[in-house]
Amino acid sequence: MPREVIKGIPMPEPNHTTSWVTRGAGLLFTAIGPVLPDGTISTEGIAEQIRLSLSNLKAVLEGAGSGCDNVLQIIVYLRDPGHVKILDEIYPQFFSSPYPNRSTVIVERMVVDSMKIKMVVTALAGDPLTLNQLS
Repeated sequence: MPREVIKGIPMPEPNHTTSWVTRGAGLLFTAIGPVLPDGTISTEGIAEQIRLSLSNLKAVLEGAGSGCDNVLQIIVYLRDPGHVKILDEIYPQFFSSPYPNRSTVIVERMVVDSMKIKMVVTALAGDPLTLNQLS
């Protein structure tokens, strides 16, 4: 099955060789960070960057016909181990139990110096209600 790039996502056009979300084998794949509507990276604190990143994730998934309830796995890259607690406090505003599988990785640097978080996400493609009716 070929890779399908999802168009019409409510995010600014990427300024490098990437797509916001691709679909294949019934799954969605995306990498999300604290991207502002003008395409720049937020320079706000970690709580604001986490909220913006998760809001962007929600928008991308919904734009692809899915949602946060369909997320299977998230790999979160953070610059500071102290930020995990803040992530844990904000996370339930976007996900509910049972939570998706999550791995958190602490990294020294990101491509953009002001970026404090990046997420790589795999989700089921499709409407959560429709998928629940199939199982």
